[in-house]
Amino acid sequence: MIRAIYKFIYFKLMGWKIKGAFTQEVKKCIVAVVPHTSWHDFYIGLMIRSISKLQINYVGKKELFKPPFGWYFRWTGGAPIDRTPGQNKVQAMAAVFEGKEEFRLTLAPEGTRKRVDELRTGFYYIAKEANVPIILVAFDFGKKEVKIDEPFYPTDNMKADFDYIHKFFERVVGKVPEKSFRFNQ
Repeated sequence: MIRAIYKFIYFKLMGWKIKGAFTQEVKKCIVAVVPHTSWHDFYIGLMIRSISKLQINYVGKKELFKPPFGWYFRWTGGAPIDRTPGQNKVQAMAAVFEGKEEFRLTLAPEGTRKRVDELRTGFYYIAKEANVPIILVAFDFGKKEVKIDEPFYPTDNMKADFDYIHKFFERVVGKVPEKSFRFNQ
C-alpha cells in the first residue's frame, strides 16, 4: 500500500522519473548519493527505496536518534553513528557488512548539506574494506530524476575511480542549486 502511495506521489504529483535501476542480485553495497543539499533528499530516498522494493539502510549523526524522533529514524532503516574524532569509522562500518546477509548502506559522500568541491573518501574505503560494490545515485532536482548507475567495485586506481565518480555526478543539480557538488579539477 505504501509503495503505491509513494509511486503516485513520486511519478504523478511530483512528476519525477527514475533513470536506471538497482540490481536486485546485489545484496551488499554502498549506495553513494549526491548531491545532498537539503532535508528533502531524505524523503526522496525513502520513496526510491520503497519503489525499488529494496531494503536500503543509512547512518546519521547519533543526535538524530534521540527522543522524540529516534524511533522513526530506526524504523526507516537508520542507524546512529558516533562521529567523535579518533575512531576508525571505515573499519567499523565495513565490519557491519560481515555479519549481514543483505546490507545496502546509503552514504552522502559530501558529508554535509553545504557546498563542497571534493567528495569525502570514506564511502570508497568502506567499499574496498568490505569488498562490496558502489552504486552511484544522483538526486537531480534540475531534471526531476533520480539516476542510478550500475554497481562497480573500487579498483587500486583511486584517481581513475574518482574520475568516473565525478563524471557521473557532473551537472547534477540539488534541491538548493548553489550547494550542489561541483568538482574543481
